[in-house]
Amino acid sequence: MTPHDSGRQIGGLDMATVRAGLQRWPAAAAPISGYEYGQRQHRARVLMRELGVDALLVTAGASLRYFTGVGWGASERLVALLITAQGGPIMICPAFETGSLDRVLRSSADIRTWEEHESPHALVVQAMQERRASTLALDPAAAYVVATRLVDALGERRLIDASPIIDGCRMRKSSAELALMQQATAMTLQVQRLAAGVLHEGISNHALVRFIDDAHRALGADNGSTFCIVQFGQATAYPHGIPGEQRLAADELVLIDTGCSVQGYNSDITRCYMFGRPNAEQARIWELEHAAQRAAFDTVRPGVPCEAVDAAARAVVERAGLGPDYRLPGIPHRTGHGCGLSIHETPYLVRGDTTALEPGMCCSNEPMIVLPDRFGIRLEDHFHVTAEGAAWFTQPSPAIDQPFA
Repeated sequence: MTPHDSGRQIGGLDMATVRAGLQRWPAAAAPISGYEYGQRQHRARVLMRELGVDALLVTAGASLRYFTGVGWGASERLVALLITAQGGPIMICPAFETGSLDRVLRSSADIRTWEEHESPHALVVQAMQERRASTLALDPAAAYVVATRLVDALGERRLIDASPIIDGCRMRKSSAELALMQQATAMTLQVQRLAAGVLHEGISNHALVRFIDDAHRALGADNGSTFCIVQFGQATAYPHGIPGEQRLAADELVLIDTGCSVQGYNSDITRCYMFGRPNAEQARIWELEHAAQRAAFDTVRPGVPCEAVDAAARAVVERAGLGPDYRLPGIPHRTGHGCGLSIHETPYLVRGDTTALEPGMCCSNEPMIVLPDRFGIRLEDHFHVTAEGAAWFTQPSPAIDQPFA
């Protein structure tokens, strides 16, 4: 059941009935293969050679999952992947975690363990000595304490930032990654449809957040919603919302920004529409936001710098007399961000990011317009760069009273 059943997209559905009808997503994307994990590590070695680096340390987090399939979060205990110019990969892991590691590791590696009283950083240096590695590139997401203890253990060996290597691998998505992101975005768009359908006067934003989480979970998302922002009326003027309970009234704007993950790959979609009738100013700003989002999309093609996409969206808004730059009323933040295993990752569609767009890059497109203390309009969909330009993961909203194509 969707909001289209009764010829309307906003309101008209019973929440209990919708909950009862939710089913697991029917066409699950294939997981990342062991072969692909190996190719990612090979790509890292190619970039290491180009930079004159002979060792790379990737700590627990999104990048460790990218290279190994191990989806562990960082803690005070070092879990890391060491890739060297010569020889196979090495996993550094607490000894008591080896059984758990065996269950989630999706690529072959030499597992080196350390006991609670031992230094894992010394273990890293020992492995580097064996491989005759003198320069270590460290994951930019590593904790400061990891970096300082590695500096002490490395002695005369150099420690540098691994961002060019890790970003150089992760920015361009493979066909398998795109399929996982397509599933995640399709699932979130369906949840957005259902959330619009169950709206009624007096419903609270807290009830909608719970419904959206339950719906994501029922469709098969990794852990329900990864985040959820639901705002009504004046609260839409705050890009990430304001705390507290709100109750929906007639003729109010609704802004819902939410996402989920599928095998670690994220969605992030915002819909903004009227529950009732818009006034002239709301309708005008919605159309302006729609035009800015379209201008950004039309600018995308291989070789174009990321900042040009941001500039295209801002030009539309500034021609209408808003802004300039981040001044309000206008666009208070960047046009978009990269997305993948992290909800926000490189590249960024913002002035100063001169990264040239390449096929396989994935970004949000969300040049929000804010009228302070009145309302805000954010339309957010994601695209991936193709050889010809850009392709949407989800189709943008057609109208202020029709949030779904």
